[in-house]
Amino acid sequence: WYWQKEKRAPYVKFMEANYPPGFSYEDFGPLLTAEFFDPNQWADILKASGAKYVVLTSKHHEGFTLWGSKYSWIWNAVDVGPKRDLVAELATSVRNRTDLHFGLYHSLFEWFNPLFLEDATSAFKTRKFPSSKSLPELYEIVTKYQPEIIWSDGDGNAPDTYWNSTGFLAWLYNDSPVRDTVVTNDRWGVGSICRHGGFYTCSDRYNPGRLLPHKWENCMTVDKRSWGYRRNAQLDDYLTIEDLVKQLVETVSCGGNLLMNIGPTHDGRIAVVFEERLRQMGAWLRVNGGAIYATKPWRAQNDTVTPQVWYTFSPKEGKVNAIFLNWPVSGILELGEPQAKLGETQVKLVGYKELLKWVALGEKGMVIALPPLTPKQLPCQWGWTLQLTDVN
Repeated sequence: WYWQKEKRAPYVKFMEANYPPGFSYEDFGPLLTAEFFDPNQWADILKASGAKYVVLTSKHHEGFTLWGSKYSWIWNAVDVGPKRDLVAELATSVRNRTDLHFGLYHSLFEWFNPLFLEDATSAFKTRKFPSSKSLPELYEIVTKYQPEIIWSDGDGNAPDTYWNSTGFLAWLYNDSPVRDTVVTNDRWGVGSICRHGGFYTCSDRYNPGRLLPHKWENCMTVDKRSWGYRRNAQLDDYLTIEDLVKQLVETVSCGGNLLMNIGPTHDGRIAVVFEERLRQMGAWLRVNGGAIYATKPWRAQNDTVTPQVWYTFSPKEGKVNAIFLNWPVSGILELGEPQAKLGETQVKLVGYKELLKWVALGEKGMVIALPPLTPKQLPCQWGWTLQLTDVN
């Protein structure tokens, strides 16, 4: 887009300096080789991350499909490049080796598709592109791969009536093979984002920091600058595990899910830095998952006295989880929100055996004495959970 459409100088120069004269976007097709793509290894990494669902980009705005689509002739991973059905392979491995829900991202529009450009010229009065390409692809991936999440994107500034989104969604929820399990997002045409959908995404890297009345998702990237893989990325360009835990905790306390994007390489690898972040997240969740999975937002999202403390509520156990991201130097943590009850309230540091001592602060709030632990004795390294029972 930057190179071909907007013709931004750095991108044009990069192509001139690094590729043969007359090199077209289509010439990238054979360069997507995927020779190291091992879907079982991917599934194992995803499982180790503690994730509950995975969303694969089956087709982005440039129209190349990672499955052998009959509607994307010679512009798909079975006809060009890998000569493999990457969607099928990952779906099979995820389902055989993990209990993750398998989802697919699909772009409605395509930047340079002549049919789409023709429809756009007619102010979307004609519907050649959705009827011959976009909609048939959607029916194809649902029928063939039965994804439990359809993550739609890229409305091309066209209304939902142009895409016949309601027609497709009616089929999806009533007659499709995934009608009983599927969930969808909110990107189905101009004006539908953050207004219609099973869960709202609102914008990329959306993290409002407050409670929303509808289920939502923070879709963000581990590489701060890209959704793809950048060969020239520096270590500084990647979010640290501390950054990621903070994103997760803030998101979940405000009623959201975290969709953490990684960009695989052209030869099919999950780069080591991405694998490390995913495994670190899994290690954190093995200790603190009780404060994340199956929780609901509490009456307060973050603490009023101590910054960087976020709350969730576990309805099954009736426990309030206070996740604090900084271990206080004094060993004393002051919380302004919980109302503790003498002789009833119990405070536990998740991953540590003994109950913690605390005192109430007037009508609201409490002061908690953290155990004096060496770094080796800490339950985890980046963010800790206090479980509070019997608090108002």
